[in-house]
Amino acid sequence: MKMKTVKVGRNDPCPCGSGLKHKKCCLGKSAPGIVELEETYARKYRIRLKKSVDIEGIRKAGRLVLDTLDLLESEIKPGITTDDLNTLAHAFTIKNGATPAPLKYRGFPKSICVSVNEVICHGIPGNRVISDGDIVNVDVTSILDGYYADANKTFFAGTPGPDARKIVDVARECLRRGMSAAEPGNTIGDIGWHIQTYAEAQGCSVVREFVGHGVGFGFHEAPQVPHFGHKGTGIGLVPGMVFTIEPMINLGKKELRILDDNWTAVTKDGRLSAQFEQTVLVTENGVESLTPYE
Repeated sequence: MKMKTVKVGRNDPCPCGSGLKHKKCCLGKSAPGIVELEETYARKYRIRLKKSVDIEGIRKAGRLVLDTLDLLESEIKPGITTDDLNTLAHAFTIKNGATPAPLKYRGFPKSICVSVNEVICHGIPGNRVISDGDIVNVDVTSILDGYYADANKTFFAGTPGPDARKIVDVARECLRRGMSAAEPGNTIGDIGWHIQTYAEAQGCSVVREFVGHGVGFGFHEAPQVPHFGHKGTGIGLVPGMVFTIEPMINLGKKELRILDDNWTAVTKDGRLSAQFEQTVLVTENGVESLTPYE
């Protein structure tokens, strides 16, 4: 993999990921080689950079995730239960030779997460009936040939109201802006800053307790990717990093509570929450989604 030459200022974070300013670290030195970079990121951050064969495996799993989301989107309508969606997703995943990663993960009892209206994330499919005007987030992670890919979307059931339209639009744009910042030479903090700045400018809030994460060899890998933060902070982004960006955006305040099932997170004020997620790859020239959708 050929490294892209990135223009970095003297006082910018060093692209090697040391956390030091460029002038205090690698300025004037030759750029680190690929092997050196892999070893550094594994040793310092427990981040395993992905090679071409790994990227193709994750991309293949990502295509199945998207096909699953497309199937469920066609079925989301008033009257269907969240468990109906789980049944469809489970059968489709197995039929395609894959395994649903959430099933039995730390005791999670279902194959997907379905989060409706005030549910922020980790909604357990059950007998909840979807009603007209609901917003329904579906989170799918599939394991195919040993590789993991993770994505989610928030859908409308029936005719949404103005609050539903607003929070879904804001969450979708937050993902787009976060992804645009995931390029070599930037940092994880740049991703969060772009998301938080936009969400709060729209009068919405960003959930702090749940973050994006590395993915590919496992369900949850290093690094963690907060959806809030400051420019130029955190680990430097380099080619071969694969992680999710999955901002959870609340229409009201950012605070949440966890229900008695110890999984379902809901907004504390009972207002709507929406989320969009993709698995992204930092490339030599920018960023590529391995679960691409508009």
